[in-house]
Amino acid sequence: MGSPIDWQALLVPSLSIGEIILRGTAVYLFLFFLLRVLRREAGHIGISDLVVVVLIADAAQNAMAGAYRSLTEGAILVATIAFWDYFLDWLSFRVPAVRRLLRPAPLLLIKDGRLQRRNLEQEEIQEEELLGQLREQGLRSVGEVKACYLEGNGRVSVVPRRTRAKKRLGSR
Repeated sequence: MGSPIDWQALLVPSLSIGEIILRGTAVYLFLFFLLRVLRREAGHIGISDLVVVVLIADAAQNAMAGAYRSLTEGAILVATIAFWDYFLDWLSFRVPAVRRLLRPAPLLLIKDGRLQRRNLEQEEIQEEELLGQLREQGLRSVGEVKACYLEGNGRVSVVPRRTRAKKRLGSR
């Protein structure tokens, strides 16, 4: 049949709980701030972004877990990561200074029908990419846009220009 289940190895941590929590905390916070500095959050994730996340997760796994073997150690590590994710969201909601640190301010991409090329370059957004976002919102060209922002969550928000026909209808 097979060997019996080693319940002690399965459930009893081989590392101290404090060490597991410390490892999880250190790696989570390091990766969070590293990714925050390197790029804004993505509204959509591309293949290259996904590959980077998978490789970082694989590389960070040993630093976080050491050589853990029990389910308990894995559960503690996952709970530690979930705690930091929740805590930073909670803290940024209640402390404006933390919010500014963790959530980038909206970045102007189009102003009065003109591309803000320096900001596009800063965020490595190609013009074609931005035009695709405009089309998704029913706009055909940059000239139809009063303002367009890259929001802190990675989404693009657009304020369209009023058309002359709409202005006439609104002024009656």
